[in-house]
Amino acid sequence: MSTASPRRVVITGLGLISPVGNTIESLWEAVTTGRSGIHAVADLPGALLRMPFAAEARGFAGEIADFGVLDKDQTRSIRKGIKVMCREIQMGVAAAQRALAHAGLGAGSYDVDRTGVVFGSDYILSGPDEFVDAIAACVGADGRFAFDAWAAQGLPQITPLWLLKYLPNMPASHIAIYNDLRGPSNSLTMREASAHLALGEASHIIARGAADTIVAGATGTRVHPLRTLHVVLQEEIACDGETAPGQVCRPFDLHRSGMVLGEGAGALVLEALDTARARGATILGEVVGSGSCARMDARGVGDLRGAVESALRQTLRTARLVPDDVGHVHAHGLSTRRSDAAEAQAIHHVFADRTAPVPVTAVKSYVGNTGAGCGVLEVIASLLALNHDRLFPVLNYSTPDPDCPVAVVTSDRVPPGDAFVALSLTPLGQASALAVRRFA
Repeated sequence: MSTASPRRVVITGLGLISPVGNTIESLWEAVTTGRSGIHAVADLPGALLRMPFAAEARGFAGEIADFGVLDKDQTRSIRKGIKVMCREIQMGVAAAQRALAHAGLGAGSYDVDRTGVVFGSDYILSGPDEFVDAIAACVGADGRFAFDAWAAQGLPQITPLWLLKYLPNMPASHIAIYNDLRGPSNSLTMREASAHLALGEASHIIARGAADTIVAGATGTRVHPLRTLHVVLQEEIACDGETAPGQVCRPFDLHRSGMVLGEGAGALVLEALDTARARGATILGEVVGSGSCARMDARGVGDLRGAVESALRQTLRTARLVPDDVGHVHAHGLSTRRSDAAEAQAIHHVFADRTAPVPVTAVKSYVGNTGAGCGVLEVIASLLALNHDRLFPVLNYSTPDPDCPVAVVTSDRVPPGDAFVALSLTPLGQASALAVRRFA
């Protein structure tokens, strides 16, 4: 076994698709001016679903221009491949291409055998439209579905490449193919926890010397005909039609009434420090630790507080940080009664020994719950805060909740510190966290 010290892992590229725009500049402008990406839902029947609001990525149409700066070969390949990508996969690929361009990594500028991809996603669902023709072909004169006609008359109406549009390993596959990435590849599907798990796994791969560069990120959506139905039936959704859309998501506020569903994707380029320095890359931050935990009780109910606490303590330990070293926590901040209270109490407990309460922010107040994509958008927002030396407030926080004993950021006068920890959490009790600090 090698006794060499782990290599330092730095961040050199950022890419995103989000409800507030598809550039780093648009995200930063939104969080520093209080511009929400939450609007009246356009792509789904909001009244039927009792979901009047959504954070849709309206600036993303799945066209080749949405994928950022590409060379001729990539343009040709991606344009051809768009038709075998569902929207979630398209967003993930676009975020990754934007991150590579931002890092200055074009074809021929990296060792393809030492460059890989780790990408997270939700479980990706097909849309009902994929099966309309097939089902119609099996409906008899009496208006009833004929099951015995499915094999001969229904299946032939489904495109042979249907499944490729929805496999959760396809974001990583497409990204690797379009950029000739032959290094380590992995795909993670742990709902909202996927992003920090992907970023943590990528940093470990580089730290142990198995790769020099990794494109890491996640993509997700809650704005989907079937996925939205699942969430509306199972979780607490903000449905107050009397409140302005931009004011409905209120993480940690006493009067919060549920999450807002959204969609988006994000990606980072992670590199070994020596690799980044050798090519003169701009270094935006350093990944210094990560942690994860899945906890539930004997009935299968997620122990949200316990999972967050464990993930936080692991992250601080692996990052070799003490609570006072952390400038701010980027919380999951879902805006539901149960999740926010459990998360806030876990943060309060872990950081109880600080000389002052740790500032807590939450970008979901701007972009809603974009599923697996949330975690990367949150890391990008906090990275921008470090680099601008300015932390952004949580939108719509006005009334403290005794069940949420954390110092929620309410102004732009709070310094971001030199390091932050970002958190993600699923309703089943799966938590993940990532620690990032200024590069020095």
